[in-house]
Amino acid sequence: MSDTSVPHASAAAPSIAPFIADGAQVRAALPALDVRGVLADMFAALGRGEAVQPPQTLALFPREAGDFITYLGVLADAGVFGAKLSPYIAGTGGAKPIVTAWTALMSMRTGQPLMWCDAGLLTTERTAGTTALAVDQLAPRDARRLAVIGAGAVALAHIRHAAPLRAWESIRVYSPKLAGDAGRAASVRAADTRVSLAATAQECVADADVVMLCTSSGKPVLALDALTKPALITSISTNVAQAHEIDPAALPTLDVYCDYRRTTPQSAGEMVLAAREHGWSPEAIVGDLAELANDACPRPGYTRHVFFRSIGLGLEDIAIAHALHTHLLQMREAPARAH
Repeated sequence: MSDTSVPHASAAAPSIAPFIADGAQVRAALPALDVRGVLADMFAALGRGEAVQPPQTLALFPREAGDFITYLGVLADAGVFGAKLSPYIAGTGGAKPIVTAWTALMSMRTGQPLMWCDAGLLTTERTAGTTALAVDQLAPRDARRLAVIGAGAVALAHIRHAAPLRAWESIRVYSPKLAGDAGRAASVRAADTRVSLAATAQECVADADVVMLCTSSGKPVLALDALTKPALITSISTNVAQAHEIDPAALPTLDVYCDYRRTTPQSAGEMVLAAREHGWSPEAIVGDLAELANDACPRPGYTRHVFFRSIGLGLEDIAIAHALHTHLLQMREAPARAH
């Protein structure tokens, strides 16, 4: 039997050591990254067929020790592909579970690895950036009242990304964790001069034009009857199995959008449950970000509530990792150019 591995290897491009970027390096680079611009370009490319988004996969560890999700993506116009691996390692002896995320970025031209980076901060940024894209595409132009459920790092990133999108007159924030945590409350207030803290979720969302759900909850955190007028509601994912931040039974009464209609309905908890138990169908999705970026679906008319659901796409991770790699490459080459 002939062995084809040797000539295949000889034809490969010379191996170049990839960047290894830890959390500190990523944090230092973040101010230089145009997260929303990068994501906007990526979704536009996806809608034009210049990118590929496979479904995410969940692999369970034996003996209920945890799991890991693989987020894949191919960004052809940038010439890169890769995967983010996000493990959930169950705690033992009362210890908290461990959740991490690392992204491998590779070249479509050479087949060589370009970067291996800590994706924890990048995941927070791309999650908030994706919600911001949805708010910019879907919220009424005259939206003035923003409500946020959640007060952790993801919620703060959402506030930062959404703050410049409309002329918000108020940004109300609610989390049950704020009541006994003065430090956390102070950090939320410091996020924007328009921020105020609400005592209840109902107070937070009253008269809201946009409600951003930014929690790690596996069950609903918002009762839709607390909303006093048609509003845009955005929701994100967490590691909890079939997590959902609104009641799945409500989906048939909403205009539903998502990040990518080909993959999101199979992973988003409320969509899975609504399809199985409440007669909802993924065919009812009005549009996704790839379609919105290319004006290929209708915008909402706000005769009823609008729901946007993101699950976190591998393409988002690859796009933001590529932006990070480009920045690090420029930083490495700058001293050489200076000489």
